[in-house]
Amino acid sequence: MRSLLLTLVAFCFAFSNPAFAEDKRTANLTAADDARVAATKSADREKLTAIFSDDLRYAHSSGTVDTKQSYIESLTSGRTKYLTLDYEERAFTFPAPGVALMTGRAHVKVANATGEVDMKLSFLAVWREENGKWRFLAWQSCKLPAPASPQR
Repeated sequence: MRSLLLTLVAFCFAFSNPAFAEDKRTANLTAADDARVAATKSADREKLTAIFSDDLRYAHSSGTVDTKQSYIESLTSGRTKYLTLDYEERAFTFPAPGVALMTGRAHVKVANATGEVDMKLSFLAVWREENGKWRFLAWQSCKLPAPASPQR
């Protein structure tokens, strides 16, 4: 009986630990972002609509800024097609309740009317909890310069 009680106390402590809560939020956000990337690459209107916040502001590295409606239209019409969207680094921080910042670097290859663009990006994204679900609120990225060639 005593070992059962100690096990229950340890279990309760483990799940009330703030680090565990943050790990759970990070796992949930990682899954949500993986779903966003898959929906973006497949241009799935229904999934994109569910994942994106109605207040989405998507600022591309080119300087173009999309709303939820214009970004989904660009993807589903085929005007913009993500061929590659692979993270080299992705991290989440939680500056306020219901808000998560996602930062990192990614390799992105996009096809559009001008051809294919292959680039490395640095980015900041914002996720917001809306009605108990993480929704993608904002994206801002910039192109990283190509690595310098070694000098001879």
